[in-house]
Amino acid sequence: MSTTSISELKSGLSEYLNRAAYGQERIIVASRGKPKAAVISIEDLRRFEELEDALAAHEALEAYEAGETTPWEEVKAELAEGAGDVPD
Repeated sequence: MSTTSISELKSGLSEYLNRAAYGQERIIVASRGKPKAAVISIEDLRRFEELEDALAAHEALEAYEAGETTPWEEVKAELAEGAGDVPD
């Protein structure tokens, strides 16, 4: 993993994008020496999103098993109050 400044990124954007996309390099973009963002490949982004989905599913299952859920009828009633008719 490498770090670059915003000004370096601006002047060499194509190079940095190719390094991330084809070289599988993760590049940290810093502003005034502090990390602000990252340039990653689309494959890394997809893996990250899959991990987020898996974590959310795991947390939802834990909430369900702990009885921390809201009955569908209650949710439907709340939605109906704010958005009009809700399909069954």
